[in-house]
This record gives sequence, structure tokens and C-alpha cells, in this order.
Amino acid sequence: MIYADNAATTQISDSVFEKMLPFLREQYGNASSQYSLGAKSWRAIEQARGQVAGAIGAEASEIAFTSGGSEANSWVLRSIADEHYGDKAHIITTSIEHPSIHNACRALERKGVEVTYLPVDSCGRICTSAVTAAIKSSTKLVSIMLANNEIGTIQPISEIGQMLGQQGVLFHTDAVQAVGHIPVDVNELHIDFLTASAHKFNGAKGTGILFMRSGLNIPPLVYGGAQEHGHRAGTENVAGIVAAGYAIDESMLVLSEESDRLRSMVSTTAEYIRSKIPNVRVNGETNHCLPGIINLGFDGVSGESLMHLLDLKGVCVSTSSACSALNSEPSHVLLALGQTEQQAKSAIRISYGRLNTVEDAEIVAAAVCDAYGKITDMQLKEDSHG
Repeated sequence: MIYADNAATTQISDSVFEKMLPFLREQYGNASSQYSLGAKSWRAIEQARGQVAGAIGAEASEIAFTSGGSEANSWVLRSIADEHYGDKAHIITTSIEHPSIHNACRALERKGVEVTYLPVDSCGRICTSAVTAAIKSSTKLVSIMLANNEIGTIQPISEIGQMLGQQGVLFHTDAVQAVGHIPVDVNELHIDFLTASAHKFNGAKGTGILFMRSGLNIPPLVYGGAQEHGHRAGTENVAGIVAAGYAIDESMLVLSEESDRLRSMVSTTAEYIRSKIPNVRVNGETNHCLPGIINLGFDGVSGESLMHLLDLKGVCVSTSSACSALNSEPSHVLLALGQTEQQAKSAIRISYGRLNTVEDAEIVAAAVCDAYGKITDMQLKEDSHG
């Protein structure tokens, strides 16, 4: 099997797994307990907090751990809305955000919060001037993802953050796809909140990350005990948090090297497929893009059919975000790029990761072309019999 859906999740690295394993067995103490077994867990969490903070240019006190990126996103949006309950509250976001942002915003709209969904260009990029123009006196938060999960397009977050800082508007970026894959520094980006998820950079599922700039205090999403320095109640997922710390360290060590390697693999894939299928469409930005993601459209062919044929060949790709995979609706991201419903349904996403090889890229490209050929041949036969 060749796994080429790393934007959905990544395989936990062997060394990270070995680091987290003791906290599932021998060192299983509750981090809130006073005895030494619990203290070991507490120290391990604080070490991971420092590791994550160091990777994104933050202070350890500015990091809180959650159950995942979706929880962290909801925490920011709901807390801002709750803080201004009864007031005129306005949030600005984009038309291509992850479902955890879009669905949270839809829920807030039902509670009276005004939300502006800014359009993007045909490559999926937001214009800073559009954000500026959308700001009102009631604007409490702007939430724009750092890199898109379907097409990989990277947004001009630093530029937008600088402008929002001058306007005095809080800024959140969903960096789930970016952290561990491209350089991310919260100070250079001029952001107030950042969310990430460990399973996207070869950590374990079930551990999310929220950066909250020092001096900002949003109410907890989960109430109860004083865990996470009073920010999030509930017994901590010590093993997952430990894995997050070591996984981000590993990712940072190979960041530049991996970026070059993954870009080369994406280029190999695109060039091979283009040589066999000249009308293939690359969806999204080719310059400002994550290194390992490529989204391809095959007009006249169902992306879902391609995905299933590739699965039979032992190749795992996707048709959209993993969080939308069970929905038969066309990708809202591709529709926002101006594509038709049919075009949006013709796309597949290939996303390479640290465990993929150049040979994998060649096999995936050949498998895509073979699957495309089988589907088009079948369609020709059906048309001739029609």
C-alpha cells in the first residue's frame, strides 16, 4: 500500500511512539496528583509545552493542549462570541476555511453573531485589502487559515496580521496543515491565536494545540478542574501530549530538507500526469503552496471513482478534506475558486509525507493515469452502446 493522504493524518513516527509508550503503561499517573508518579506526568506535559512553544516562537505559558484542532478552533470562535454576548459582534473569515471553522461560524450566526465570508481568487488566495474593507466597528475577530487543507494554498497571514494589529482587531489562524511542514513563527505572523494538531506532523491523534498570546484571556471551552493552567478542564492526555512535543521536535529538525523533497515529489507527480493527461487541472496556488499537497481535476471523470480505483491498486488518496469525506456534496473550497459543481467533483487530492519516497510518487502518478484511462475507456464503451 502507498499512503498518499497525509493531509488527512500522518503515521506516528517510530521514535515518537517509543517516547509516548511509557505514559500509557508504566508512567500512567494523573498529572494533577501530588505524588511522584503524577509529578512525572506533569513534568512531561510541561516539557512538551516548551517543545511546541519553541517550534512556533511562542512562550510555554502561551500554549494550551486540547483534544484536536477542531476543538481549539471552536474554543477561539465561541469564546470571542460569548465574551461579546448581547453586543453587536462581527467575525470575518474566508469561504475556504476548514469545516471546524465554517460550522462553528454557522452556529454563531444562529445566535446573532454576524459573520462575513470573504471570497478568494481562482488560486484560493485572500486579498489583504478585502479583509481591511470588511472591518467594522463591531468586528471582534478575524479567522483565516494559514494553509488550506484541500489545495495547500498559503495565505498572506503576516501581511494581514500587521494590518489587523494596527486596527486593534484580534486575529486567529488555523495552522493545522502548516505547523511542522513550513516555518511558523507567531511573532512574525502577527497573530493572537493559532491552532494546530499533532497527528498532522507524525504525532498521535487526539492532541490539539492552541497558542493564545500572553495577556489575552478567553474563557474555557470546558469547565471543571484547573488543568492546563486553568484554561481547559479534564485529565490530560499525557501520552498524546508527550508525542506532540517529540513529533514537533522531529519535524523541525528536517523541515527544510523535507520541504525540498516533498516539492520534488509533487513536481514529479504533476509532470508525469500532465504528460499522459494534458487536460489535467492543478487546483490552487503553485507558488504559495504547502510542499506536499497537490489537488488535481480531471474534467469528465468522477474524483470519487478515481479514488476507489486507486484504492483497489493499493494507493490511498482523497477527494476532499477528511472531515468532509462522508459528505457527497462538492468541495466548498473548489466551488469558492469559481469551479462548477462538476469540476469540483472531478478532483482528487494527493498529499505526500515524511514516509513517502520518490518511487512512491512515480507509482502514484502512473496509477492515477491508469485509473483515468480505465474510467474514460469505460465511458466510451457506454457511449457507443448508448
